[in-house]
Amino acid sequence: MGPKRLQYSYRDDPQVPVFADNKPLIVFDGVCVLCSGFARFVVNHDPGGRFRLTTAQSPLGQALYRHFDLDPLDFETNLLIADGRASTKLDAFAGIMDRLGGRWRLAKLARITPRPIGNWLYDRIARNRYQLFGRTETCMVPPSDWAERVL
Repeated sequence: MGPKRLQYSYRDDPQVPVFADNKPLIVFDGVCVLCSGFARFVVNHDPGGRFRLTTAQSPLGQALYRHFDLDPLDFETNLLIADGRASTKLDAFAGIMDRLGGRWRLAKLARITPRPIGNWLYDRIARNRYQLFGRTETCMVPPSDWAERVL
């Protein structure tokens, strides 16, 4: 699940830049080593280019966080926009892994974790991600072969 909004509600929000939403979009913290590493993992395991990515710090990321009532300064969740709906936390992770297919689909089992327990665990990691994994001074600069994927 995710933030409760009507499907494709961001299209009617003048604050959200128009973007190609025909593929799932992952919005991630571009200075978080863990989050950027996960983005690289997705790209490396998605040779067909099923996903697009943008950082939470980008104008689009900022607008989407605001639209879905998420803190646009403290990115404690990745955001998955797929089929016009947003997912956060463990639901976003499970949705991404399920869409990667193959053996990665097993990670969607994270959805059977009771939501309070799963979100508690996700929140602990998210709140401590910089201390545990590090952060960079600037947002990740995507490699040139990501050009088609980064918004």
